[in-house]
Parts: sequence; C-alpha cells; structure tokens
Amino acid sequence: QVQLVESGGGLVQAGGSLRLSCAFSGGTFSNYAMGWFRQAPGKEREFVASISWRIGTTNYEDSVKGRFTLSRDNAKNTVYLQMNSLKPEDTAIYYCAAKSWVAGTSPLEYDYWGQGTQVTVSS
Repeated sequence: QVQLVESGGGLVQAGGSLRLSCAFSGGTFSNYAMGWFRQAPGKEREFVASISWRIGTTNYEDSVKGRFTLSRDNAKNTVYLQMNSLKPEDTAIYYCAAKSWVAGTSPLEYDYWGQGTQVTVSS
C-alpha cells in the first residue's frame, strides 16, 4: 500500500523560502506521477505542481510559476517542492499526492494522499 508523508512546512516571512519533502513508500516510485496540492481555510483544494515519470516534465499553476520548483529523487523515493519568494496568499496546508503514470491537475485523479504539512507566510 502506497504511503506518503510530507515534511518541511513551517512559519516564514513574506519573501522567504521553504523546501517541502514527500517521502514515498509501499510501491514502485517510478510507476507514479507525483503532485502537490494546497488548501487554504474556506477554499477548495487546488493544484500547485506535478511531475510525470513517463514524460519527465513538470507542470505548475500560474500563480507559482517562477517561484516554486518541483523535483524528484528516485534513489531516495522522495519528491521535493522548493518554494521561493513566498507570499501571504501561499498560506495553506500542502498535500503530496500520487497517481499512476501520467500527472494531472485535478485532485480527483490522484489515488494516494499524504496528511499535509502547514505552510504559513506572514506579512
């Protein structure tokens, strides 16, 4: 059974940086596309970024392009989200997710989820 565990969240001032990690276990890491989603209070869960194993490309939501970078280390079964130039509107719980083969942008497409890590950006 696939299990995902996020870490690296915390409190940071606007303009600062955080690096989130997602540890994958219970399956073959290279068989899965990985995604990051976030959910702020009173809002729906939204797409942030994804990476596909088969294609090997990344995809980003428009508001984070140029600020966030998604990568994966297959030897460590870990995916990372480097977040730079953070803004108060980035405050949310960030979730790591996995789906078979090809990445998508809808939460409904993903099969496995971590429990989330809180990111708070103060002004």
